[in-house]
Amino acid sequence: MAPRVFVTFPLPPVAATLLRRAARVQTYRGPQPIPRSRLLAGVRDADGLLCLLTERVDSTLLSRAPRLRAVANYAVGYNNIDLAAAATRNVVVTNTPDVLTETSADLAFALMLAAARRVVEGDRLVRSGRWDGWRPDQLLGHDVHGATLGIVGLGRIGAAVARRARGFGMRILYWNRRRLRRAAAGARYTSLPRLLAAADFVTIHVPLAAATRHLIGAPELAHMKRTAILVNTSRGPVVDEVALVRALARRRIAAAGLDVFEDEPHVPAALRALPNVVLTPHVGSATTATRAAMAALAVRNLTAALAGREPPNLVAPATTEAGSPPRGRRAKV
Repeated sequence: MAPRVFVTFPLPPVAATLLRRAARVQTYRGPQPIPRSRLLAGVRDADGLLCLLTERVDSTLLSRAPRLRAVANYAVGYNNIDLAAAATRNVVVTNTPDVLTETSADLAFALMLAAARRVVEGDRLVRSGRWDGWRPDQLLGHDVHGATLGIVGLGRIGAAVARRARGFGMRILYWNRRRLRRAAAGARYTSLPRLLAAADFVTIHVPLAAATRHLIGAPELAHMKRTAILVNTSRGPVVDEVALVRALARRRIAAAGLDVFEDEPHVPAALRALPNVVLTPHVGSATTATRAAMAALAVRNLTAALAGREPPNLVAPATTEAGSPPRGRRAKV
């Protein structure tokens, strides 16, 4: 008999068809995010779970799902999953890297450009009807071309951002917990304090783990240039949001571009009120083609695991280094 799979959101048609060919599928089609009670009920008789990064897969959930053999996370990051609890129950965990790399790098670079050139402020000015014509000192911003870019975490997405930066003639620095043997786009390794002090733009691309929570806080922001711009498209808790609001309000740094937040979907009023920050609602991978590719990959991961095969993107037990992939033969970040 085909395995039972619970899906926490409606899949794109192609991915849904692929999954139905291999499993008996139950899909939650209500408002997102799925209520915790509905999630727990859905996994009760499931052999597989295909879920979003907003769903917590912890020991409580796993204890309610005695048949569960595989969890396919529809995301690159998997900080929503208790890997240790999954391992004790022999539950396979997978993610969806690679297919969203270039799309996510596009958004990071878009935030960099928007914050530097004050695009959102300009848009608001024109829409308000208060624009009174061209002036030489109006909405002066910062050049991106020829500037120094600091990449915190030179993994897949960080490397894709570096390739884009090379086209803008930028000097590229990077920091990882572990220096790479060969860095993308001629990026040069340096310490985190030196990167923060030298960079005109700092973009963050590390996974969320104990070692990276509040990696960028008040001391790190104090290292940055007053003219610097911070971009975060990784995970919200990597940046101390309270410290960032204070730094932006006091013009300790010039601006920020944020696609992620500490307590999503809550965004503090103090952050929303600042004119020198560009805010987007966690849309780094949000293109039609990329989201369809993520869904198809999640389905391939899940069906392989339920068939007893090694999934294309098997997650290793833990991430041990900021900006470094988890250890394991097929580990991906």
